[in-house]
Amino acid sequence: MKSWSTQQGNTITRILAGAGNAYFIRTERFLMMVDTGTSSSFKQLRKNLGSVMGAQEKLDVLVLTHSHYDHCQNAAGIKEAYQCEIVMGAEEASHATEGFTPLPKGTFLVTRWLTALGNRIGPPKFGYKAFTPDRLIEADQPLDEKKPNIRVIKTEGHTRGSISLIIDREVAIVGDAMFGIFRNSIYPPFADDKEAMVYSWDKLLQTGCRIYLPGHGRPVHRELLRKNLKNKQLQ
Repeated sequence: MKSWSTQQGNTITRILAGAGNAYFIRTERFLMMVDTGTSSSFKQLRKNLGSVMGAQEKLDVLVLTHSHYDHCQNAAGIKEAYQCEIVMGAEEASHATEGFTPLPKGTFLVTRWLTALGNRIGPPKFGYKAFTPDRLIEADQPLDEKKPNIRVIKTEGHTRGSISLIIDREVAIVGDAMFGIFRNSIYPPFADDKEAMVYSWDKLLQTGCRIYLPGHGRPVHRELLRKNLKNKQLQ
């Protein structure tokens, strides 16, 4: 499992990798996780989470960058196992309580077709066990007022309620605001609002972070984000 540390001593560990990433964050005040992957990865997620947590430690917070099945299909199970608080964007709450979030628009011809097919299939394949979030994010804010250097910011575009977690202005966990699966591009194959997504890229760049950890694929470094943002602004 790959880890990153900030100058203030907070540690971020990727506890699921590949088709869907999930992250564990250790701070002096609390332990948290970002996203959960799909139900097929639940056993591996629990195993990896256990290996980075001490036996007596408690998971305090689960942050969901958005409510698509591949990010929150294990949310109810994690809540049940650890009794943690679930934090997510306010616009995602109604989907969470229904157990299904419509797939986002495709940004390419092939992905538009995939979205249409996926939404016809609906909950049987792309649903999840419904859950009720404990805290809804309506505006940029610290995750904890006593720890203001860890912030949640709204980064809509992939979905209207997408959020990102900013840690010490060094590392950002960004969900599907950008993808790390292409060599020179961070452009998501799916996004409900492409203009809002590019605006969110600029917002993420302005945080000063040096590395951006996406929901899919490898880390995105600051210069690649800057390059992609400039290219989209020139179009």
